[in-house]
Amino acid sequence: MIKNPILPGFNPDPCICRKGEDYYLAVSSFEWLPGIPIYHSRDFKNWELLTHVLTDSSQADLKRLPSAKGIWAPCLTYCETEDLFYAVYGVMNSMNARYFDVDNYVITAKEIQGPWSEPIYLHSAGFDASLFHDGDGRKWVVSLDWETREGYEKPGAICLVEYSPSQKEIIGYPKRIWNGGTDRGCIEAPHLTKRGQYYYLMCAEGGTGYNHCVTMARAENIWGPYEKDPANPIVTSSPGDSYERHDPDHLKPKYYNPGSLLQKSGHGSYVETPGGEVYLAHLAARPFVPELCCTLGRETAIQKMVWTEGQWLRMADGSNLAKAETEESSLPECPLPQIPSFDDFDAPNLGNWYYAPRIMPHSFADVKARTGWVRIRGQESRTSLNKVSILARKLTSVYARVTTKMDFHPQVCQHSAGLILYYDNMNYVNLRKYYSETLGQGAISIIHLENGQKTEFLNTRTPVEDCAIYLRLFIQGRKAWFAWCYDGINYQNIGPAFDMVRFSDEYCQYGEFTGAMVGLTCADRIRRRQYADFDFFEYLADEEKGVE
Repeated sequence: MIKNPILPGFNPDPCICRKGEDYYLAVSSFEWLPGIPIYHSRDFKNWELLTHVLTDSSQADLKRLPSAKGIWAPCLTYCETEDLFYAVYGVMNSMNARYFDVDNYVITAKEIQGPWSEPIYLHSAGFDASLFHDGDGRKWVVSLDWETREGYEKPGAICLVEYSPSQKEIIGYPKRIWNGGTDRGCIEAPHLTKRGQYYYLMCAEGGTGYNHCVTMARAENIWGPYEKDPANPIVTSSPGDSYERHDPDHLKPKYYNPGSLLQKSGHGSYVETPGGEVYLAHLAARPFVPELCCTLGRETAIQKMVWTEGQWLRMADGSNLAKAETEESSLPECPLPQIPSFDDFDAPNLGNWYYAPRIMPHSFADVKARTGWVRIRGQESRTSLNKVSILARKLTSVYARVTTKMDFHPQVCQHSAGLILYYDNMNYVNLRKYYSETLGQGAISIIHLENGQKTEFLNTRTPVEDCAIYLRLFIQGRKAWFAWCYDGINYQNIGPAFDMVRFSDEYCQYGEFTGAMVGLTCADRIRRRQYADFDFFEYLADEEKGVE
């Protein structure tokens, strides 16, 4: 059996495609760079983080964007006739007053690992844009046409427009073609495909919360009229009918289903094997209960599907409830390289599993300056939306232990470096070494930001010798705490335990849609050049344990 989620932690809005025997899956990255992670599999069971689409800050300027903005819902497709990969993505710039100002782009590559072309602007007609390659060579863009007018159903409707590869622009204006296959409202995430005589339009409805689902519609003409699948929704965590067209809120916690391990199941796309097997990748979440807070963010799960005699898509088990396990394919099992639990920074380049908010990690993290270490150059405070030096990886389990060895010599109180548990710039906890003017030497202490409210735990201030020290973060379900030592053996706890529930999509007031991260950080709020060296980064996670 395939165990869900196949991509634990912050991996939402999956889009899956195939080239030959290889399957590729792209997910959203929001304010984090590198952007648009692409995972690879040959059996739907084993997945590796292969590459990223956006690997240069010039491809997407995310600086100064608030948390949860940035790169939304990529669409990854492969055009066999051109032997070309296409990636469509939106840059969400603002959600002020619910205007949702987004710019949608398309880029291409001959090989999945790039190089990718320069971005071509498509339009700003709402988010979740995706591209369809028709059999006659024409290309079409579908997206959510965001509604701002009073008296109209929010958030909007699905629209369609043709794209001209030769002119590198859309032809005319998008036109609305579909309002949804259920009454859950909040339609989004459209994907167009064609099978036989029908164009199929797969959407998400109900909002990317507890009433989320995957729906289908079909038509013989790409412009419609589309008929809804009579069994909609075809995948969800909350089966049953609901009328929510009047409520544009996406979360809807009243639809939490205590009978399901996976919550928020929706926003899907599907792929067929050469042998005719069908798998649908979708986002899901595992909240803490009863708070219904998702510290790991929205994750990626997968379900085996089948086509019915009536040419509709159904879950293979005959239900529409997203499952924690799904049947394996007939494809040969193919184990793939996994992100190492221990990184000694001996490789010539930084691992592709490291991310930074709004800027590329290599702009401040250097593995060549000191052999066997990563050198992180300090920049702005960790609350900044501009240039922050945080080298982080995704938290994939709420049972984890993170350890590093740091060599850092702060000169003034504005120098600090250490270990961080981070949701966004307004929610994090940081065990840091800094220069204490009170003690006249280097010291360690803990700073906590909770929805923008800063607490410096002065009672944790501890003088330390001017040498390398070991820092450790324990995450055990609902609690997280720090420890430190000189020898890597005799750790002593420092500071209080922190509530993991509060590092979550639902609790954080200034951001949503991402997930908790853990990592290394350095700040120099004077000259932006003081650095900290880290000998290794160890991340040990027990992903067999679920969320309470």
